[in-house]
Amino acid sequence: MRYEGKLYRPPSEADAYIVQATIGCSHNLCTYCDMYRDKQFRVRDLDAVLEDIDAAAKAYPGARKVFVADGDALVMAAGRWLTILAACTRAFPHLRRVSCYATAANVLEKTPEELRALREAGLEMLYIGPESGDDLTLKRIVKGGTFADHAEAARKAHDAGMRISVIVLLGAGGVDRSAEHAQETARLITEMDPEFVGALTLTVIPGTPQARMVEKGRFELPAIPQLLGEMRTIVELAEPTRTVFRTNHASSYLPIAGELPRDRDRILHAIDLALDGAIPLRPEFMRGL
Repeated sequence: MRYEGKLYRPPSEADAYIVQATIGCSHNLCTYCDMYRDKQFRVRDLDAVLEDIDAAAKAYPGARKVFVADGDALVMAAGRWLTILAACTRAFPHLRRVSCYATAANVLEKTPEELRALREAGLEMLYIGPESGDDLTLKRIVKGGTFADHAEAARKAHDAGMRISVIVLLGAGGVDRSAEHAQETARLITEMDPEFVGALTLTVIPGTPQARMVEKGRFELPAIPQLLGEMRTIVELAEPTRTVFRTNHASSYLPIAGELPRDRDRILHAIDLALDGAIPLRPEFMRGL
């Protein structure tokens, strides 16, 4: 398999075969992110992608999951997607699901018929990262979508039979929008009603627009107690139907998992214990991206 540059995938795709169908991210403007800043976005040559899948079939014949990279691979045209999905189905007889990162815009640009066709062909899971439900925070981090955009994208994906995993970012609102960020993120989770929610913690990465904002005094990252307070607000206020909530990303100070709303009280109790110092937090040297 041939890969270009660094590869990223969600923690839950650690055992998936990664096929790089696009290079970089078609948006690539989020202020906090440096994952694809060293790449010029393009869609890879289809023949090369299919060759990689054929090679992977020989190397990983038992693969059960495929993750299609890079940053927002759903941007590809539906016809190209269908060709890739058919190749994956042929290559991996034990395949259970195909997934990818997606933006709200990626979903909204597809017709309901296209999304249903992709689902029927095997695209089962979309990882969507609004990061926040607060429209002012979304504007500041140049997310490229609003609260309403993300809610509508989730509705379209669910109507097509897809599952979604929502990624939120503790600290994205800074100190000044911390409360609004947490409250509106909880409301967005309720509206999107995802099957999974992953809460990451903002890390200010040198060289990003976010880092330059910090240097100029235009952004202040909340302290750990405030970050945990955001998590608490989100868990307390979000009302999804049934959502697996995790903070198992390497950026998190408090790795925790449960199901909302079923485990709400247990998760809140754990957060309170951490705030009181009764549960140790992940030390800085063990945190990462």
